[in-house]
Parts: sequence; C-alpha cells; structure tokens
Amino acid sequence: MDFKELLAYKKSFQLAMEIFELSKSFPLEEKYSLTDQIRRSSRSVSANISESYRKRRYVNHFISKLTDSDAENSETNVWLEFSFQCNYINKDVFDDLNVKSIEIGKLINYMIHNPGKFGCIV
Repeated sequence: MDFKELLAYKKSFQLAMEIFELSKSFPLEEKYSLTDQIRRSSRSVSANISESYRKRRYVNHFISKLTDSDAENSETNVWLEFSFQCNYINKDVFDDLNVKSIEIGKLINYMIHNPGKFGCIV
C-alpha cells in the first residue's frame, strides 16, 4: 500500500487544500504571519504522515513522525481559532474545519497506538 491510500493522509491533504483556498482571502497584512503559518502547519500534517509510513520498518521512527504530525495538526487548529477570532472565517467554516482537524487527530492517534496494522514490526 502507498501512503497516499491512508485515510489520515487523504483527509489531512484535503484539509490542507481547503485551508489553502480559504487563506487566499486573508488580509495582506497576515501574509507572513497567520497565512504562512496555517498553510505550513496544515501541509506538515500530510508530509509527516508520509514520512512516518516510509519509516514504518522502525516502530519508534514511525511513532515519532506521527507524533510530529499530531503536533502540526494541533498547531493548525490553533491557527484556525485565530482565523475565527480575527473574523477571517465565520463560525460555520470554523466548525467544519475544526471537526475535520479533530477527526484527523483521532486517525493519527489510532496509527500511533496500532503500528502493527500499518506494517510496523512490533
């Protein structure tokens, strides 16, 4: 199986793309702070999942990269909260993206706690 088939990867990639499109409407003065930060952290979730899958031969490396992915997902959630509080996104958009972020976190944590199901030798 390829990492692109992992549900956590698919959902995190989709969320990153939604955030990218949404962040195009953020104010120009946020370009080097909020906009860049939320794009970077949301993309890092998928990137770290892909790295973890390639390192699945070593369970500790697999878990370490997934932990990084989970941290980036949490950071993305904070930037979403800032986006909402600064009125760059409305409550419905925030709620939708927040639910997706929480679901991704649950999928990542499932992978962390079940490395054997993802090809790791435990």
